Order: sequence, then structure tokens, then C-alpha cells
Amino acid sequence: MDSLIRFRKSVMSILKLLTIISVVCTFIGCWQIYYEESLFSSKGNYVVVLSYLIIFVAFTSIYGGFKVGVLRLHEIIYSSCLSLVFTNFIIYLELSLVARQMLNPVNMIILTACQFLIIAVSDYSQNSVYFALYSAKHILAIYCNDCQSRDIIKKMQHVKERYSIDKGISADHTTGEIKAEIDKFQAVLICDFEKSKKDELLKYCYATRKRIYLLPSTNDIITNNSYQSQIFDTPILICRNRGLSMEQRVIKRFMDIVLSSVAILVSSPIMLVVSIAIKMCDKGPILFKQNRVTINGRIFNVYKFRSMIVDADSEGAKKATTRDSRITPIGKIIRPLRIDELPQFFNVLLGSMSIVGPRPERTENVHEYTQQHNEFDLRHRVKGGITGYAQIYGKYNTSPIDKLNMDLIYIENYSFLNDIKLMVMTIKILFVRESSEGFSEEANADIKKTSKKQTEKPKQ
Repeated sequence: MDSLIRFRKSVMSILKLLTIISVVCTFIGCWQIYYEESLFSSKGNYVVVLSYLIIFVAFTSIYGGFKVGVLRLHEIIYSSCLSLVFTNFIIYLELSLVARQMLNPVNMIILTACQFLIIAVSDYSQNSVYFALYSAKHILAIYCNDCQSRDIIKKMQHVKERYSIDKGISADHTTGEIKAEIDKFQAVLICDFEKSKKDELLKYCYATRKRIYLLPSTNDIITNNSYQSQIFDTPILICRNRGLSMEQRVIKRFMDIVLSSVAILVSSPIMLVVSIAIKMCDKGPILFKQNRVTINGRIFNVYKFRSMIVDADSEGAKKATTRDSRITPIGKIIRPLRIDELPQFFNVLLGSMSIVGPRPERTENVHEYTQQHNEFDLRHRVKGGITGYAQIYGKYNTSPIDKLNMDLIYIENYSFLNDIKLMVMTIKILFVRESSEGFSEEANADIKKTSKKQTEKPKQ
């Protein structure tokens, strides 16, 4: 079994290496043929090739272009192609600097198009080989009758080539009945249910060498980010639970001031055009102001370009839906591209927001979500941000508990380098329509129904 695993990993590693070599070699050929004036006469050429390799691998790793078998094929191709665009642009500037003149970009554009084709063929081949080597696991789902369990099962069923949920069993069954079912499967999906039974089933899966897919609770995320220590001969886990240190807060604030100032300066022409377009569209106000909740539950006004009709919430606050009639023609353009959020850089500059952090929710949502999940308030341990872990890996209509868990992962794993990575990742999602989807009408109804159940008092 170990030799088979090593063989599979070796095959996939060789295919990835061949892709990288193909991309780098096509660059070298284009460089030597069309950009001779930027060639060095000595070892400087090796530095350029090495920098190309490092930049391409770094961007591809950050964007997930190497995650064959994890991401969907079109996501992998998109990630790799976007990495190529940034790599070739940076190297083009580097070659122009070496040549001391702006080089003709046409050949670099043609090179990029050819590399797109190489990437598409290579990623398709890797994807096919991966699923030929790794067949879908036959999974037993142990679920609780709640929205979160149904949601994760539905999502896994959409990826049939990777997950095969052949049977589901309710956590209401006895432990013996569930264990008997576990024995029939290769892997087990364990949703969030009663802790003692969940712990017993986890230990049984571990003992019987079953692969475990675990839907984490908030407590699981908190303890997962602890570190191991020793008191004499007894191991313990330590959870610091202190949030950001003073040094981290100072560095983060300095970065916010610098980057928000640069962003405002660079995007000012775009903001001017959008402001004129909004005003000409319906003569209404350009900016939209809304109460949001940030660190320690503090309420502030977030500023956005208005993308809905005037008095859109006149009949009460409603979440935006996929085909919301309140969205203006200008809003249909600026919302998917996140242009409506550009004024939030002024919020960052003034200190009410950070560039990276949990997305600040409106006060009504916080009240609603806290009633559903008491621990939702834990995400207010840091400032709200324009972008963040949940904004990148989730969607606009991601469930509150999933947003909370992703925000806690960010808070518990905070680092300056992670903030930089999330900022770079933000560029990727700007052109992914899924991440800006509104709530469906059915989801809105389901949220209201769930909220009503949570707030109903039991009959006496």
C-alpha cells in the first residue's frame, strides 16, 4: 500500500514538473528570439530564468494551480493562467529594465496565449491521470438533521469524481448500529452532533483506519490551533486565545494606512467615473452608508458606491438575491467586480476597518446570526476587513456558521505573511462570479425559517 501511494505521488509530481519545465522553456525561447537586447553576456541570464521560475511557482501555489484533485478543473486552469499573466507581466518589466527601454509587448502577449494552451492541456491531463490513480472514496455520512449537515452532503455529492457518499445514517441511531455501518465503508463523513457520541465514533474510525471527513464545530477550530506542551510527564494543549499581539496590531495598522492611501490614489480615476455614472443613472446619492459591526461589537458606518435603487430597504432590510430587482444597471456592473467597495478604503484609512479581516456584518444580521449561533460574536475579536479568509474561500451567500468558522481560522492563524497572501488571493476572486452571488430566494426563505425557529419560545 505504501509503495502504491509513493508511486501515485511520484507520477503526479513528474506531471507537475513537466508543466513547469514547458512553461519556463517557452519563455526562454521567446526571450532569446524576440528580446535579444535584454540578454546578458554572462550569468545574469540564469538569474532571470530563476526569477521567472520562482515567481511562477509562487503565484501558482498561492492561487491553487497545483491543487489537482482538490479544486475543479476550470478553477485549476484559471489559477494557473492568472499566475502566468502576473509572472509574464513582472518579467516583461524586468526585461525592459535590463534593456533600458520599454520592449514591444506583442511577443510577450503571444507567448502568454501559447502558454495558456500548454496549461489547459497539461492541467486536463493531470486531472485525468489523478482520478485514474485515485478513485472516489466510498463514504458513509453520519449526519444530524440540520442545515449544515445537509449542505456539506450536497456539496460533496456535486464532486462525484472525488467523493461517493453511498449511504447516510442519522446520529440518532445507537453507537453500535453506526459502527456496524462504518465497517462497510472506506471513509466516513462525521457532521457536528452530540460530543460524547462524536468522540466515540472518531476513536472507532481511527482504530479501524477509516479516512475521516470532519465537519468542525467552533470548539474544534479553537483547539486545532493550540500548541502542545508538557507538564512533567503529562502532555497538554495550550490555547492562547489572546487575539493579535500589540506588535501585530501596530504592523497591521501601518500596513492598512500605507496600502489604503495607495489604493485611493490609484483607483481615484475609476471612482470618479463610477460616481458620475451613478449620478447620471437615477440622480440619486452616489454613496451608500450602512451600519456595520466591527471589533468588540463597535458599530460604524461603512461606505460603498450605491448599487441599488434609492430607498431599497424602505420595506425593511432584505438580503440581496441573485436576481434582485433593486439592483441598478450600474450596480449590475460594479457589484460583480467589487468596484462598489472601493470607498471602503476611506474606512480603512480612518481606522474603522482593516484591509484584511472578517467581513463586517450589518447590525440586523449580527443580531439574527447570534440568535442562531451564540458563538457568532467571537469573530469580533479583530477589526472587520474589506477582504479576508471567508471572503476569498466563501461566497456572499455562504452560511453564517461557515463564515464564522472561516473567520476563526483566520484569527487563530493570524500572521503578517498570511495577510499578504490573502491580499494576493483577492485579485483571483475579483473575476469569479460565484463569490459575489446573492442569496437565492429559497435560501432567503430558509434563513428566515431557521431564524424563526431559533427565536420561538417553547410552549408551556
